[in-house]
Amino acid sequence: MIAIPERGLYLASRSPRRRELLSQIGVRYHLLLFRERVGEHPEVDEEPLAGEAPAAYVERMARAKADAGWRRMLQRNLPPAPVLAADTTVALKEQIFGKPRDRAEAAEMLAALSGERHEVLTAVAVKHHDQLEFTLSTSEVQLKKLSADEIAHYVASGECDDKAGAYAIQGRAGRFVVELRGSYSGVMGLPLYETSQLLEKLRERRNPY
Repeated sequence: MIAIPERGLYLASRSPRRRELLSQIGVRYHLLLFRERVGEHPEVDEEPLAGEAPAAYVERMARAKADAGWRRMLQRNLPPAPVLAADTTVALKEQIFGKPRDRAEAAEMLAALSGERHEVLTAVAVKHHDQLEFTLSTSEVQLKKLSADEIAHYVASGECDDKAGAYAIQGRAGRFVVELRGSYSGVMGLPLYETSQLLEKLRERRNPY
C-alpha cells in the first residue's frame, strides 16, 4: 500500500514534463498510470467530437482523465488522495491539432503551423471524492516560417512524437518561436500558476478553517 504524504496527490499522466513542473513548485505526487496494453480499449477516448471547439475538447479530456484516474485509484484500493489530470491541444483557426499519429502527420501539422499564430490550450482538472475543480490556460504562440528542410530535420529528431501540435517549446522547437503570449509552462503541458491556484482552492474547500 502506498502512503501518500499530507497534501500529496496522484498524477494521472505519463508526461515527464508534468512531473517536472509539479516538482518545480514543490507538489508531492505519486504516478497513477492508465493501462496501455495491446488489444485493450483506452480508458479515455481522445478523439474530438464532430464540431467540438478546442476549449470544450481540452476541458472534456481533462475532466474525463481525472474521473478515470479516480476510478483507477479506487480499483487499486489505494489510499484516497486528490487526482490531478491535464490535457493540452494546439488550435489553429478552431482546428484541433492533437498528438500526431505518425511522423508524416507531424510534418503536416508543422507545415500548417509554419508562420502562423496559434493557440495552445491546457486544461487541468483535480478530482477528490465528489469534487472536481477545473481550470484552463490559453496561450498564443507565433512560429517562424519553417522551411521544408527545417521541418524534415525536426521531425527526424523524434521530438515531435507524442506532442500536441507536433512540437515541444522547451526543446529544439524553442528556436522556432517568434513570440509567446501567455503561460510558458502551460504550453509545456501544465500551467503552474493556474495549477497552484486550483490546488489551493481544493485545499480551502477541504479545510475551510
